[in-house]
This record gives sequence, C-alpha cells and structure tokens, in this order.
Amino acid sequence: MREITSNKTLRESFAHSSTTARVAPHLALVMVQILFGTWPIVGKIVLRSLPSTGLVAFRVVGSAIVLTFIQQFRKSAVRVSKSDMGWLALCSLLGVALNQLFFVKGLSLTTVINATLLSTTIPVFALLVGAALGLDALSWRKTIGIAIAAAGVIYLIDPLRADFSRDNTIGNLLMVTNSLAFGAYIALSKGVVQRYGALTVITWIFLIGCVFTVPLGAVSLTNAPMLSWSWEVWAALLYIVLVPTVGAYYLNAWALARVEPSTVAVYIYLQPLIAFALAPLILGEAWNARTVVACCLIFAGVLVVTRRGRSQAVREVAEHPEALGH
Repeated sequence: MREITSNKTLRESFAHSSTTARVAPHLALVMVQILFGTWPIVGKIVLRSLPSTGLVAFRVVGSAIVLTFIQQFRKSAVRVSKSDMGWLALCSLLGVALNQLFFVKGLSLTTVINATLLSTTIPVFALLVGAALGLDALSWRKTIGIAIAAAGVIYLIDPLRADFSRDNTIGNLLMVTNSLAFGAYIALSKGVVQRYGALTVITWIFLIGCVFTVPLGAVSLTNAPMLSWSWEVWAALLYIVLVPTVGAYYLNAWALARVEPSTVAVYIYLQPLIAFALAPLILGEAWNARTVVACCLIFAGVLVVTRRGRSQAVREVAEHPEALGH
C-alpha cells in the first residue's frame, strides 16, 4: 500500500514539475514584454529632464558596462576575429546607434502607444531587407501580410492630412525609420551571431555603439542641468539600463532555449496592449478610433507574415532578444 502511495506521489510530483517546465517559459515571455513595454513609458518621463541623445548615451553606455561585467563574471567572452569587426560596426550602427537615436527621438515627439504599435513592424522590415539581400524568400502570403501591415502604418501616420511641422507626425515617421534600421540589423547580423553567440555580439555592438552615441549625447548634455536632476530621474535611468535592457534580454534568452523562436516572436504583440493599458494611466495619453483601426491592420499583417514561423526573418527576430524591445 505504501509503495502504491509512493508511486502516486512521484507521478504527481513529476506531472507538476512537467507542467511548471512548460508554463515557466511563457510566464517569462509575458514578463519580458511587460518589461519592454515599460521602457518607453519610463523613457517618456525621463525625456522631460534630458534630451533624447543624452538618454540614448546613458542607455548605451550603461548597458555596455553591465554586459561587459556579465561577460567577465561568466568568463564567457569570445575572441572576435578582426575580419568581423567591420560587420560588428555595421550591426552596431544599425541595431544600436540609428535604432536608439530614431526610437528615442521619435518617442520624444509621438506617443508611447504609437511608438510601441509601430515597433511591431520590425519582423516585416526584417523580411523585406532579407528578401532584398537574398537571405529570405517572399511569398504571396507574406506579400499580402506586408501590404496589410503597411496599410495600418500609413493609416496611423495619415500622410494625406499630415502636417510635417507637427511633432506627432515626425515622431511616427522616425519610429518607422527605426524599425527599418533594426530590421536591416537583424537580417545582416545572422552570421556573426551564429559564429560568436548572441551575448558576445550584443556586448560588442553596445560597446561600439558608444563611439556613435556618446559624442552626440555629450554635446546635448552640456546644457542639461544634471546636478539638479532629482533622484527619481537617476533611478529611472538605472531602471532603463538594468530592467528593460539587460534584465529583459536575459529572461527572453532563457525562454528562447525552452520554446520555439516563432513562439517567442508572437509575444511582441503584447507590447502595444501594455502601452494601451499603462500609457493612459501613467502619462494621460489617449487612444482613438484611428489608433485602434491601425492596430488591427498592423497586427493582422504581421500575423500573416509570421504565421507558422516559416519565415527566416521571423526566426531571426526571435533569436535577437533585443529586437523585441528597444
């Protein structure tokens, strides 16, 4: 009798651990998107006290320091060939410098809701760039998905009524440009990521990114009253570096080792929903019918492109944890 009870307990324990193992990666991915979703909200608050290029410099330098420390602590640093430094520099220009500068400047001009919504087009741009370079293949299904997502972007920007002196329109266009830059980075960085691993590559591109972003940030911060910044501003800067950058990256990488890349990519849809929920509460932003219609079109288009995870570009998006949150 005791043996039967013991076997039953073991089976229940195994079933519980198996369920936990299946659920844990999905909980981690939800948390990743929550952390990524809070970054533009906290960033919007910080931008009230310092210029966009200054915020970019703080984030890039802070992340480079933390990632380098982690590499040294884990003793996981990999020697990079000199012949690949040019590729890393190009990846850094696209994936860190231009990506961050366009995103943060766009964020300072548009709303958090628009910023996170337009960022979901990254898989589409990765596919377009990959197809242009012969790294991915377009199909009728993907082409239709791209067209639907593009319709959503165009509807949100509303070029027929756009007044390019208005900050919101310029901010939206910068967000689209940011997604294009990051899509190009994803398409071009596949080789070096395969050779050296994601952690080594992202550490290097953040270190090289300092060369592009620090001079611009230093110039913009010369007139910023840094000594008068409150502790809340400094705490927000620390949060941006540690939580939606390094912390979310590691959670995403941990989940990626346990589920399919296409599953990871799908979770990017949560970011706009988080912005829809939090931005009105924290920042007082409002969403309207145009935002909702654009959201439905962009979601539908990206869903068509990413369906069944057949696209190489979509797999690459998922395998770049930093791609799912700027």
